[in-house]
Amino acid sequence: MERWDIYDIHKNRTGRTMARNDWTMADGDYYLSVLGVIRTPDNRFLITRRAMDKAWAPGWWEVPGGGVKAGETSLEAVCREVLEETGIDVSKANGGYRFCYHREQPGQNYIVDIYRFDMDIRPSDIRLQKDEDIDGRLASLDEIKKIAEEGKFLHYESIKAVFYD
Repeated sequence: MERWDIYDIHKNRTGRTMARNDWTMADGDYYLSVLGVIRTPDNRFLITRRAMDKAWAPGWWEVPGGGVKAGETSLEAVCREVLEETGIDVSKANGGYRFCYHREQPGQNYIVDIYRFDMDIRPSDIRLQKDEDIDGRLASLDEIKKIAEEGKFLHYESIKAVFYD
């Protein structure tokens, strides 16, 4: 069973862990997630479309990411998640951590670390993890904004600054 570290609001590990997706955290407890944005030299971004059988936001577009496993660093997690979901190895790419945001929800507080990597990739480089995503492509800022305006791009308002800096 996959375990996640429990953090405080300052991203300090508390020494406790939780089972993945066990949404019974105490007030003041957070889990840590990561998102990895890949930007190409022609200013396009790798986006993926969630599988239709996902319990939350099926068919919505997003950038690769996921939960940080117990004992793993945020950087290790984003490299692992992007590789697992897209087949793209960002571990030696230019770029890195940009910012984080957090949300409080009863029993499910979370912090998200946002990374951006600058790489020259092509659509043929994308190898989707089929149980996670049904589509992946390189999209322009205008395409991403249009998807967001349709209400079908996860986290857009929280992460949009990473597309512009």
